[in-house]
Amino acid sequence: MHSDEFKKYAHQLVEWMGDYLANIESFPVKSQVRPGEITAQLPVSPPEKGEAFDQIFGDFEKIIIPGVTHWQHPSFFAYFPANSSPVSVLAEMLTATIGVQAMIWQTSPAATELEERVMKWLADMLGLPAPFTGVIQDTASTATLCSLLTARERYSKYEVNKGGLSGQAKFTCYCSREAHSSVDKAVRIAGIGHENLKKIAVDPNFAMVPEELERVIREDISRKRLPLWVAATIGTTGCTAVDPLEAIAALCRKYGLWLHVDGALGGTALILPEMRWMSKGIGGADSFVFNPHKWMFTNFDCSAYFVKDPGALIQTFEILPEYLKTKEGDRVNNYRDWGIPLGRRFRALKLWFVIRHYGVDGLREKIRGHIRLAGELAERIKATGDFELLAPVPLNTVCFRFRPDGTSDPDRLNALNSELLEKLNGSGKLYLTHTKLNGRFTLRLVVGQTQVEERHVSAAWQRIQDTARMMPLAEAF
Repeated sequence: MHSDEFKKYAHQLVEWMGDYLANIESFPVKSQVRPGEITAQLPVSPPEKGEAFDQIFGDFEKIIIPGVTHWQHPSFFAYFPANSSPVSVLAEMLTATIGVQAMIWQTSPAATELEERVMKWLADMLGLPAPFTGVIQDTASTATLCSLLTARERYSKYEVNKGGLSGQAKFTCYCSREAHSSVDKAVRIAGIGHENLKKIAVDPNFAMVPEELERVIREDISRKRLPLWVAATIGTTGCTAVDPLEAIAALCRKYGLWLHVDGALGGTALILPEMRWMSKGIGGADSFVFNPHKWMFTNFDCSAYFVKDPGALIQTFEILPEYLKTKEGDRVNNYRDWGIPLGRRFRALKLWFVIRHYGVDGLREKIRGHIRLAGELAERIKATGDFELLAPVPLNTVCFRFRPDGTSDPDRLNALNSELLEKLNGSGKLYLTHTKLNGRFTLRLVVGQTQVEERHVSAAWQRIQDTARMMPLAEAF
């Protein structure tokens, strides 16, 4: 494609992108296609000869767009958001155009030094203590694995990297039973073994119980195990519960464990001074992660990982073949040694654009607004007679279920709410997901999409009520 053609089609794509964002509410939030429907429209074999761009883009509109679930739709209330914003999209266009591979300082000094500065900005914005140093990872799952691997190496004096786990003491790790599945995956990949991950009981607010954590740690010590690592959470995935960091940090100091704090979604709320009760005690943590790509309006992927001891992180991952040696040496950061992959995208650029565009005050205003909308919805749910809240609402996630008067059978309630979820998502007007809390099928509504307004939340709540009360199964109760 020649330069003139590139500019012509680039302008067309920008027009399409602008129209898409302006008219996104005209699309069904959740894709309505059936399994296999997209594959059936794709050729079995690749084309032997190149095809015209107009034809390729035509198929994008005809085949791909109907199969897209629109995460940037303001009625997307599912999972946690994977947020974007127009300014972040523009930055991604530049990132793709310059095509930086930011593995070492020399391959793009600007990528490295901008990342250093932006991570310092984030630490200040969140009120993190001075010892924390940041690096951008792709996801919180990767950051959690990096944390565990670093803990494993530091506590084994880096012997596992040399000789493997054979002959090492039996490590044990800990998290609440509401912790994210990335913790389970990390202990498997790190060679700790899933049986050595202890799931700690939670209190009525679904937060980890420190007394139970200490009991299990002491039990493992008595069995000649080596307690290694604790994952605490600020905003669990199921219901945004907040683990008591201060008490957990004290136990980690007492027994010599590494404390990792997962704030994948909830960490963004720390830019609000009134929300920093959640991070009380974070000075006792060894690592912390949150995702700007969840709730800070920055395109996926962009995960901010902070460590107190970057030397331990680097020693865990550093491998220096001759072809990666440069004359700058230790005078610069080479972020290839701060995580798992050698190749790294220039993720700092979009984060820089977003922070500068909104400013700290603008980001606070949006996050504060989302928390307010979630709180208002929770009050509406509590005011009804046939819906109930199933968890506190400290952040932007509302957990609830439909419970018609006189209904108590748990299996029938679970079936009723599962059917309600399918009907709601099948409408294309909104998209929710679920979890289970104490065995109860729980609807989750997350207020976090970049363009969401009160009218979207109100419309969703009205549709939820109308759909629930029209269900034949509900009438049978």
